[in-house]
Amino acid sequence: MRKYEVIFIVRPMEEEQTNATIEKFSKIVTDNGGIIDKEDRWGKKRLAYEIKGCMDGFYCLFDISAESTCADELDRVMKITDEILKHMIVRLDEK
Repeated sequence: MRKYEVIFIVRPMEEEQTNATIEKFSKIVTDNGGIIDKEDRWGKKRLAYEIKGCMDGFYCLFDISAESTCADELDRVMKITDEILKHMIVRLDEK
């Protein structure tokens, strides 16, 4: 299993909807055999520029251990989810 850092920005919504969106991605990781080592919710922040009509977003960071197929599935679902403004998945170096 490889280590990945996943950061994403959720469209500003009600707290329950935001939590449900984050849990959806957490479930995708665990359903595909991955492990969430750390989940860090940074909260609602002002964006530097407008993205999809929004000036604010809820930032969330996952550190996960997973196979590349899990990261690929997570990326695929994030691309088609309307609630996600931006996301980035980075494979961390093995040390």
